[in-house]
Amino acid sequence: MDDRQLLIKKMLPLQKDEITSCIVYQKLAKMEKNEGNQKILMRISEDEKRHYMSLRTYTGRDVPPRRMRIFIYMCLLRLLGITFVVRQMELGEKDLSRFYAQYPDMQHFADMARDEERHEEQLIGMINEERLEYMGSVVLGLNDALVEFTGALAGFTLALSDSKLIALTGSITGIAAALSMASSEYLSTKSEKDPNKHPVKAAVYTGIAYIITVVALVMPFVLLSNSIMALCIMLLMALFIIAFFNYYYSVARSENFKRRFTEMAVLSFSVAGLSFLIGYLLKTVTGVEA
Repeated sequence: MDDRQLLIKKMLPLQKDEITSCIVYQKLAKMEKNEGNQKILMRISEDEKRHYMSLRTYTGRDVPPRRMRIFIYMCLLRLLGITFVVRQMELGEKDLSRFYAQYPDMQHFADMARDEERHEEQLIGMINEERLEYMGSVVLGLNDALVEFTGALAGFTLALSDSKLIALTGSITGIAAALSMASSEYLSTKSEKDPNKHPVKAAVYTGIAYIITVVALVMPFVLLSNSIMALCIMLLMALFIIAFFNYYYSVARSENFKRRFTEMAVLSFSVAGLSFLIGYLLKTVTGVEA
C-alpha cells in the first residue's frame, strides 16, 4: 500500500466524523434558543459539511454518518444538557485539528485545522447554561451525600445487621440530612448575594442531588436480605455515581477527571471503612445485638 492509499484509508473515518458532526451541530442549532449561539452552531455545521466535501475530493467516496453516535449525542443532550454535548464535541474537534495539522503542506488540511481550532474557541465562548451556574450546589449535595451516607450505611450494617432495618434507618437519616443540606445551601447562597444564583434554586439542586444519592445507596438494602452483600453493592453504586458525576463535571468544566474521581472515591471509601470499624467497635463494646 503506497502513501496515498494509506492516507485515504486514514481519511475515511475522518470523513465519517465530519458528516456526523455536521448533523449533530445542525440538530443542536435547531434546539438552541439563544439566537447568537444558534448562528455559531449552524456556521460550524456548514464548516463540517465543507470539510466532508474536501475529504471526499481525496477519497472519491461518499460515506454515511455514524448514526449511533448521533443517537447517543441526542440522548446525552436531553439527559445532561447542551453544555456537556458541546464540550464532548469540542474534544473531537481537538483530535481532528491535531490530525490535520500533521499535513501542513496540504492546503485543505491546513484550512481545516484552522477551522477546528476556531470551532473550539467559539464553542467555549458560547457556553452559558443554568445547570452549570448551580454546579457548586450539586457538588455540595453529592459530595456530602456520598461521604456522609456511605459512612453511615457502613456503620449501620455492622451495628444493626438487618438489611430492612438498615434501609429504614438510612432513609430517615438521609432525608433529614438532605433537608438540612438544602436549608444550609439556601442560607449560604442568600448571604453571598450572587445575582446569577437564586437561593431557592440552589437549595433545590442541593436537595435533589442528595436525595437521588440516598435512594440509589439505600436500594440494595431494600432489595437484598444479606446486609453484607447489600453493603458491597452499595459501595459499587457509590463508585459508579462518583465516576458518572465526575466524568460529567470534568467534561463540562474542562477539569481533570482522574484527579477528581480519585479524590472523591478515596475520601468516600475511607469514611465508609472507618464508619464500618466504628460500628463493629460499638457493637462489641455495648454488646447490643440487633
